[in-house]
Amino acid sequence: MVVTKLMTLMKQCSTVKQAKQIHAHILINGFSFLQPFLIHHMLLWDVTNYRTMAHYASSMLHQLHNPDSFSWGCVIRFLAQKGLFTEAVSLYVEMHRMRLCPTSHSISSALKSCARIQNMLGGVSIHGQVHVFGFDTCVYVQTALLDLYSKMGDMGTARHVFDGMTDRSVVSWNSLLSGYLKAGNLDEAQDLFHQIPRKDVISWNTMVSGYAKAGNMDQACTLFQQMPERNLVSWNAMITGFIDCGSIVSAREFFDAMPRRNCVSWITMIAGYSKGGDVDSARKLFVQMDHKDLLSYNAMIACYAQNSKPKEALELFNDMLKPNMYIHPDKMTFASVISACSQLGDLEHCYWIESHMNDFGIVLDDHLATALIDLYAKCGSIDMAYKLFHCLRKRDLVAYSAMIYGCGINGKACDAIKLFEQMLAECICPNLATYTGLLTAYNHAGLVEKGYQCFKSMKDYGLVPSIDHYGVMVDLLGRAGYLDEAYKLIINMPMQSNAGVWGALLLACRLHNNVDLGEIAVQHCIKLEGDTSGYCSLLSSIYATVGKWDDAKKMRTGVEGKEIIKLPGCSWTSNLTTP
Repeated sequence: MVVTKLMTLMKQCSTVKQAKQIHAHILINGFSFLQPFLIHHMLLWDVTNYRTMAHYASSMLHQLHNPDSFSWGCVIRFLAQKGLFTEAVSLYVEMHRMRLCPTSHSISSALKSCARIQNMLGGVSIHGQVHVFGFDTCVYVQTALLDLYSKMGDMGTARHVFDGMTDRSVVSWNSLLSGYLKAGNLDEAQDLFHQIPRKDVISWNTMVSGYAKAGNMDQACTLFQQMPERNLVSWNAMITGFIDCGSIVSAREFFDAMPRRNCVSWITMIAGYSKGGDVDSARKLFVQMDHKDLLSYNAMIACYAQNSKPKEALELFNDMLKPNMYIHPDKMTFASVISACSQLGDLEHCYWIESHMNDFGIVLDDHLATALIDLYAKCGSIDMAYKLFHCLRKRDLVAYSAMIYGCGINGKACDAIKLFEQMLAECICPNLATYTGLLTAYNHAGLVEKGYQCFKSMKDYGLVPSIDHYGVMVDLLGRAGYLDEAYKLIINMPMQSNAGVWGALLLACRLHNNVDLGEIAVQHCIKLEGDTSGYCSLLSSIYATVGKWDDAKKMRTGVEGKEIIKLPGCSWTSNLTTP
C-alpha cells in the first residue's frame, strides 16, 4: 500500500522540494528500490532550475545500493541535454570506474559533451570503449562519434566513421556536412550536399550558411531560392551573410521580406548597423521591437558604446534597470557599459559600475577585469588598474594591451616598455592595439628615436601601421621639432591621411612657429573637414607670433565672418562655411 502511494506521489510531484519529501519517505521505509524510479520521474520534468535538480539527481545516484546503468545513463543524458557538458563527462567517467556497462544513451551523450567542450582526449578514450561495448552498429553512437570528430576538425577520421556506418540518418549526413564547412572544405561540402538522399531544412540551412560564411552570397541566394522549406534560421543566415559581406542594404531587404522575425533577426540587423556606424538606423529598429529582452538591450548598448556614444549607452542601461522592466544585466551588458564609461574618463563611474555589479551578483572574470583595467587606466587610476592586472588568472593579449595603453597615457613609459617586454617573453605576439599603447608611451615621454624604432618594428610581427599609428608618430616627431620628418612621413603614408594627422602637424607648427608647414597643414585640414575655424585660428596664432599681423588679422576676420579665405602664399581657396 505504501509503495503504491509513493509511486502515485512520484507521478504527481513536479518540484525538487516535493521530490526530497518523497525521497525521505523512501529512505525511512527502507524502499531503496524505488530511488531509480524517482530519478527517472525527476528527469522528465520541464523545470527552469535544472541545475539544482541535476545536482540532486546526481547525489541520489551515488546513494543507490544497487547502481544500475540505465539510471546513470538517464542522468548523463539529462546533463548533456541541458548543456552541463563537463558534468556529463565527469559522471560518465565515474560510471566507467564503477564498471557499469554504459547504455547507448550514456555513451552518445558523453561523446556529444566531449565535442561541445573540445575534450578530444576524452572523446578518443570513449571511442575505444565503443568497440569494447559493441556499439559499432548503433546509429546514435556512431553519429555522436562523427559529430565529435567533425567538431574537432579531424575530417579524415570523421569521414572514416561515416563510411563505416551501416545505417545513416540525416543527422549523420548533416554532421559531416557541417564539419567540412567548418574546416573550410567548401567543394567537398558541396559534393556531399548533393549526395544527401533525404535533405531536411537543417541540411539546406547548413549549406546556405556555408556559402554565406565563404562570402559567396550569389550561390547562397540561389540555394535559398531553391529551398523547399525555409525557417527563421534560413532567413537569419542570409541576413548575417550580407552583413558580413558589408551589404547592409541587401540584408535589410531580406529582413523586411521575412514572413516573421525572432529576436536573432532584430539583433543581427542592429549589430549590422552598429558595425557600419549607422547608429540612427540601429536605434530605429530597437524602438520598433515589440518585445525587448536582455539580448536586444545588450546589442543596442554595445552599438552606442562601439560608436562613441557613451552617454546614450549609459542612458539605455539606466532605462533597462527601471523596476518595471524586469531585465537583469549580465556580463555582456557590463562589458559594454564599462567600455562606455572608459570613453567618459570619469573615476566616479568606476565605483558606480562596481556597485551595480555587486547588486546583480556579477562575478568578476578575466574579461570584465580587463575592461575595468582599461576604465581605471583611462580615468587616471593606474594603481588600481595594476592591482586588477596582477589579479588576472590569465593575462592575454587584450589585458597586456590595455595595461600598456594605460601606462602610456598616464606618462609611465618605462612601465609600458617593461610590460611589452614581459608580454613578448610570455610568447604573446602584439597586435595593432598593443602598438598604439606603446607608441603613445614613447610620445608622452618624448622618446623620439626609440619611438621611431618601435614604429618600424611593427613589420617584424606582420603588422601594417594604421592611420592612428601614423598620427601618433607625426605628433611625436612634431612635438620634438622634427617637422620636416613629420611632413615626409605624412606624404609617404600608404593610405589617405585624415584631418587628425594633419591636425597633429599643425599643432606642432604652432608649437614651433613654422608658417610654411602650418599653411600646408591647414590647407589639407580644410579640404578634409567642414568646420575649419579651429585650424584657421591656430594658423592665425602662428602668423601673430612671427609678426605677420596683417595675415593674422585677415585669417581671424575670415573665420569670424565665415568668408572665403585665401591663404597667403597658397594658390587655392576654400569656403569655411560648414556644408
